[in-house]
Amino acid sequence: MLFVCVHNAGRSQMAEAYANHLARDRGVGLVAESAGTEGGKQLNPLAVQVMSEDGIDMTGQQPKLLTSEMVARADKVVSMGCGVDASACPANFILTEDWELDDPAGQPIEKVRKIRDQIRARVLTLIQEAVNQ
Repeated sequence: MLFVCVHNAGRSQMAEAYANHLARDRGVGLVAESAGTEGGKQLNPLAVQVMSEDGIDMTGQQPKLLTSEMVARADKVVSMGCGVDASACPANFILTEDWELDDPAGQPIEKVRKIRDQIRARVLTLIQEAVNQ
């Protein structure tokens, strides 16, 4: 599974962390990666903080630039906010499912927590779908 956004500094990183953590906890053989169409320089500190509040440590993660190899490895590609920022939408380049999530960059922590919770719920749905296959 591959989660893609523009900078790979917030939404897609949170989705990758949740997918790997929650799948492992449930014994599901799912491996997630994330990447950005314009790789960022560092993770959004608020994204790291709100994930830590939910017991997920993202301190070792770094933004990565999307490659064709990543897309080829993925059984599913999920973009994180094409309905929010269509100008740099990864779906313009690859076939994706889009979650239309707001970008946490520059948002207050309460908004970043809401985005985190939306991501967690959607990742849980993906894991359940993988179990049911």
